[in-house]
Amino acid sequence: MSTLNIEKGTSRHSAYDLRDPFSEVQETHTLAVVVDNEAGVLARVIGLFTARGYNIDSLTVAEIDHTGHRSRITIVTTGTPKVIHQIKTQLGRMVPVHDVHDLTAEGAHVSRELALLKVSGKGEARVEALRLADIFRANVVDSTLESFIFEITGTPEKVEAFAELMRPLGLVEVARTGVAALSRGPS
Repeated sequence: MSTLNIEKGTSRHSAYDLRDPFSEVQETHTLAVVVDNEAGVLARVIGLFTARGYNIDSLTVAEIDHTGHRSRITIVTTGTPKVIHQIKTQLGRMVPVHDVHDLTAEGAHVSRELALLKVSGKGEARVEALRLADIFRANVVDSTLESFIFEITGTPEKVEAFAELMRPLGLVEVARTGVAALSRGPS
């Protein structure tokens, strides 16, 4: 009888986590960290990444509870499963940290990013920039005779794709907010 040829951990939708925690495959994870909203907390959390040489791909921070003085830090980072586990464990041990959620590992989540892009151009380049903005559902938030500023919201991949298409049309400057993410469902 032949054995089934099923790769371990190929589906994140499986009820069982079959991924090898010791693999050297780099994975991107979105972490949601609830912390006390006080001076120096962000520096301590970021210091954890700096001290161990971990990279942060995206960082977003905002106060979520005014009366409880709590903030939410959304961090997108890349590493092996072992490194991601180590990051979550070390974040959980920090005193000002209340909760650490790995949105990537916990299941379906929604992540969005806001970006502003300044595109300078005349003639046909302006028309093409407006046409592409319409396709990507980007809004014009400022316009002069020689430039536009577009506002786009979506996944980081969508924002990057829009920026790449605007580059040959006269992309001058980009400002991105970083990823904001929430897990799907009631909890």
